[in-house]
Amino acid sequence: MSSDGNGRDYRDAVSDDEFEPDVETRRFAVDGASHGERLDKLLVLHAGEFSRSHLQGLVERGLAHIDGAPARASSQRVRAGQVVEIELQPTDESQAFRAEPMALAIVDEDEHLLVIDKPAGLVVHPAPGHWQGTLVNGLLAHHAAAATLPRAGVVHRLDKDTSGLMVVAKSLLAMTSLTRAIAARAVRREYIAIVHGVVAAGLVQIDAPIGRDPVSRVRMAVSRAGRPARTDVARMAGNQHFTAVACRLHTGRTHQIRVHLASRGHPLVGDALYGGAPALSLGRQALHAFRLAFTHPLLGTARSYEAPLPPDLRAAWDQLFD
Repeated sequence: MSSDGNGRDYRDAVSDDEFEPDVETRRFAVDGASHGERLDKLLVLHAGEFSRSHLQGLVERGLAHIDGAPARASSQRVRAGQVVEIELQPTDESQAFRAEPMALAIVDEDEHLLVIDKPAGLVVHPAPGHWQGTLVNGLLAHHAAAATLPRAGVVHRLDKDTSGLMVVAKSLLAMTSLTRAIAARAVRREYIAIVHGVVAAGLVQIDAPIGRDPVSRVRMAVSRAGRPARTDVARMAGNQHFTAVACRLHTGRTHQIRVHLASRGHPLVGDALYGGAPALSLGRQALHAFRLAFTHPLLGTARSYEAPLPPDLRAAWDQLFD
């Protein structure tokens, strides 16, 4: 379960039957035409609504039986007359957009939007490897209108291991307005990062396009073929090994701050994907969205929020700069 660093779980316990997935047990006899067939190929024939890989996973989990005994492997050969039984659990993907009660760290909320302080470790949107327990799942449980909105109202994201402020829409009108404001660079987003090396004093404007890394699809990179990206970086404090910097986003490309700083030889502490080594007892990348400011999409009032450093980054800061 996700935690805020102080032992508080971000996913409340729920009764086992409240979110019990729909399960069907399918039973059939092996006919003569299927004698000697692999078990997984036979299962595809009798449960074609599922992929072969998913059915293989069910076998590995002990959910398939042959004549009452657990199947040994997906490659096991069956014989005519045997009775096969399999418990057909739904795929993880099919469960991705289900409501999951979650203790959201809400900073502000009204009928149009909410601002949350996302903890590190919480994934924002369902994706391979993270089909449950995401912020979207929590939003679907938090208010009914989330189910009617694209991405449950999420208009911008933070990486899993980045903590800090996010604004989420609660209506389509608010979502449209906030999305346009972000595109027009009218939403101010500022971060604190701790990076390797010494960053000189003064404002540094990194204006370099970002695109998919041609070598590794999980990485982004500065690339002439990428989309325009600009980050303003200002030194806050530092020593001979590390520097704390304030970063302001003017665009919102995937991994933008991480890529821009790494391109200048200053990867984030703990950011292994972009060359940052673990240090300062941090178990994640040293990045926190500490300030968020925008005009309320319906009321027209100026809104500004700040989120203090979470305990792990506060401890890292104290080691260096106090």
